Order: sequence, then structure tokens, then C-alpha cells
Amino acid sequence: MNNDLTLLIPAKFEAESLPIFLEELKNYDYKKLVVLDKTDFLTIDVVKKFNDIEILYQKNSGYGYALIEGINHIKTDLFCIINADGSMNPSELKGMLNEINNNNQDIVFGSRYMKEAGSDDDDIVTSIGNYLFTLIGKIFFQLNISDILYTYLIGKTKLVQNLQLQSGDFKFCIELPIKAKRNNLRCISYPCYERSRIGGKKKVNPLVDGFKILLGMVHLFFVRK
Repeated sequence: MNNDLTLLIPAKFEAESLPIFLEELKNYDYKKLVVLDKTDFLTIDVVKKFNDIEILYQKNSGYGYALIEGINHIKTDLFCIINADGSMNPSELKGMLNEINNNNQDIVFGSRYMKEAGSDDDDIVTSIGNYLFTLIGKIFFQLNISDILYTYLIGKTKLVQNLQLQSGDFKFCIELPIKAKRNNLRCISYPCYERSRIGGKKKVNPLVDGFKILLGMVHLFFVRK
């Protein structure tokens, strides 16, 4: 067991996808933490069939809260956010870890928009939205990452815990890199290829959640907490 890294897997109604993905993760010798809503009985039942998986029941509902509570629970030096739907390829973990361990980075953000990267799931709406939000991040927050909404990342646990993240929904995606930049954390992008999800539907509504993310960026621009 690699005691330095915990895979943080937020899951909501992923009874179809998660067991298949957890079978794949058996090939990777890292700790695994699945964050679940205590009322999601179907997903809970399938996770309990895996003996090496720790379950954390989130106290507050929402994607961001699942990640915040998970990060604050983790004790290993490093953590990795990786989706339950199988869209994020664990074979890329080795390269991302290399950036942390050998190139002195604090957070490595996976990116679908670099050379030798891409996505089987991106469409024209999400692609344009991500481009615009990433551009806003570069102009107004001096972020040097190329895919601000892709939350496949590895970070140093204590440093991220110290950021005191607060966004309980998908605004978490932009709060983390912005606060990391403001706290002078060393961040870099790493090319990743987003696979097609195993099953289920997207949890993101591009228009509704995109508008919330835009409001979140405006808020973070004027409020430096």
C-alpha cells in the first residue's frame, strides 16, 4: 500500500459505474476514500463489497462539500480527486505524481487541452465554456493552468486543507486554483485524456452551473477570503 496518496472519489448515484471503476483501481496501490450521501443506498451497497475502500458519509449535500469534507478527512501527504464514473484515467497518476515528487509542485491539475490530451466526453458547449472560464482565470487571476473546470488533480493535503475552501457546489472547481494561486502554491497542468463515462448522466448542467461558476469568479475577484 502506498501510504503517501489517497484517491478521493466523490460519488452520487454511481451504483452502475463505481463498481467497475473500483475493479480497475485494484491495479493501483493507493488508499481509496469514497465520499457518499448516506441516503444513496444503492451506491453504498456496491462500495461495501470492496474490502479495501474507506467510506466517508458527507455531512452537507453538494459536490464541493463532498470534496472539502474528503480532503479534510485525509491523513496521507497527498490526495487525488478522481471521478467515480471512470472518465479519469488512473494510468495518468504516475506522471502526475512525478510532477509533484520530482518537479517540486504543490498541485498538479489534469488538462484536456494540452498536446497529447483530449476528451471523449467534451461537447461544443462545455468546450467553449471551459475555454472562457480558463481565459478569465488567466486574465483576472493570473492562473497558469489550461483547464480550470477539470477536477482531476493531485495535491499536497495539508497545503490544500489550509486554503479553507468553502464552495459546496461546482464552484469548488474554480475556488481551488484561485485560492492556491493567492497562497503562492506551485501549480502546473498535466496532459490527460478524459474517457467516456462508464454509465449514468452528467451531474453538471452546463448553463445553470456555468452561470453559478461565473458568479463565483466575480465573487472571488472582489472578496479575497
